[in-house]
Amino acid sequence: MSSLGFGLISADSHIVEPPDCYTKYIDPKYRDRAPTVERDDKGNDVYVIPGMESTIPLGLVAAAGFTGEELAARAEACTFDQLHESGHNAKLRVADQDRDGVVSEILYPSVGMVLCNHEDYAYKTACMHAYNEWLANYVSDAPNGRLFGLGQTSGDSVEQMIKDFEDCHKKGFVGMMMPGDPQVEDYDHPMYDPLWECAVELNMPLSFHILTSRSAGGLLGQVRGNRINGFLGIIRSVQDVMGVFVLGGVFMRHPKLKFIAAEADAGWLPHYSYRMDHAYERHGIWLGGGKNLERMPSEYIHDHVWLTFQDDWVAFKIANLMNSKRLVWANDFPHSDATWPWSQEMLEKHTSDLTAEQKRWIMRENIIECYDLPIDNIPA
Repeated sequence: MSSLGFGLISADSHIVEPPDCYTKYIDPKYRDRAPTVERDDKGNDVYVIPGMESTIPLGLVAAAGFTGEELAARAEACTFDQLHESGHNAKLRVADQDRDGVVSEILYPSVGMVLCNHEDYAYKTACMHAYNEWLANYVSDAPNGRLFGLGQTSGDSVEQMIKDFEDCHKKGFVGMMMPGDPQVEDYDHPMYDPLWECAVELNMPLSFHILTSRSAGGLLGQVRGNRINGFLGIIRSVQDVMGVFVLGGVFMRHPKLKFIAAEADAGWLPHYSYRMDHAYERHGIWLGGGKNLERMPSEYIHDHVWLTFQDDWVAFKIANLMNSKRLVWANDFPHSDATWPWSQEMLEKHTSDLTAEQKRWIMRENIIECYDLPIDNIPA
């Protein structure tokens, strides 16, 4: 139990794929070019993904608990054995959860986020199938109720994605992390309606995480100005996907579909919702068929979209301007943006304007409701 009087649930935490995650489980025909860990000329262990120009420095991926100055040192030299071991060994995860007052976590990939942007969809499908196998084994090594996995699908085709949803549901995953860019058309095209029907039938919410779109900002490509400027822009791709679902009528056609905007913060949502309503009212003609939604865009956001965030104090401050039943806190362990291991201190500081009920919603109950998690298995 945390210092707030109840066990926290992180709506967005991560694993760190071990060196054999892909090589061990991938379709044999791709094994010779599976993503793997190599040591660069600076002594850093980095993930190398054939077909992608940039490597992934593991020292900066798994850097929870380090200060900004310490992060700079890890960028110079960090090997896999220096990472948080619980990122790839679930038997050690509970101890790290307890240290932060966390009793359960929703798990996202690390390398798998970047893989979403690979241009070879068949290769990407093979990699994600391998990851799903590895993750199922990882989650099974933890006590019931402490870890809940999200599966991955590549966006190859509607038929393949439906198969992935069904397979991941059988594996016990509670939702799916989606690629920002499907291979054919965009997500508001009617061809995807059978997939959304499948998601609703299986009760598998859709998660769109930052850095999983080709428009993810400068961190994955060219940066305008200083590189940190790219960091500031990474939420835009998640907003873009939200707009596709709202304005494309996906939520109108599928009133039970759930959408999670992961790690994109939330303090921007009131203005974004206003702006979308304004655009719809003034420029609805741009939709092609005119103002053809049954409700205002902000109403679909209010009901269908959950947002995860860590220390976005603006979101805590203006929670009453949003649907506070759709705000979900996360500690982002073990990534460099994590609030671990000082989440409790941070939350005590930033949630002072929330009611006791809102605190419990945002830091525990909302995510249970979103994924319909088994309450009896989750510590109080």
